[in-house]
Amino acid sequence: MDAITVEQPAQARLITADDLEIPVPATLRYTTDDPLAVQVDFPAEAALEGEEVTWIFARSLLDQGLRAPAGHGDVQIWPYGRTRTVVEFHSPHGLALLQFPASALRLFLLRTYTVVAAGQEDVADVVERGLSALFGGV
Repeated sequence: MDAITVEQPAQARLITADDLEIPVPATLRYTTDDPLAVQVDFPAEAALEGEEVTWIFARSLLDQGLRAPAGHGDVQIWPYGRTRTVVEFHSPHGLALLQFPASALRLFLLRTYTVVAAGQEDVADVVERGLSALFGGV
C-alpha cells in the first residue's frame, strides 16, 4: 500500500534571546510510513546552518503538548494562553523557541487522525523496516 502524507504550512514565530518575535515559515508533515511521528520542516533561511532542518517527534507528544506541558528531551511543547502553543527544540547547536497558532497545530493533528486514528497505528511494518536497515537484510 502506498504511503499517505498529510502536509500543512504553518507560520511560526521564533522567540529570540531579546524577546523579539521573528516570523518563520514551517511545514507540518505526517506520513503513514512512520505513523507514530510528525515532522516539522524549516527552510534553509530559518536555520542556523543555512540548510533545511527537519525535526521529528512523537505525534502523541504534539497531542499532549496542545493540552498541557509535555516532553522532557529534545522537543518540549506546552500551551501558551488560549491561542498559541510553544515548541522548544534542543540540539547540540543550541535551542529554538517557537510559537505556533494552536489552531493550526490542532487542525494538523486532526487531519493526521483522519488518516490513522490515535491508537490504531500499525507499527509492524515500521519495526520490520527498521530491523532490516539495522541488520542489512541478514
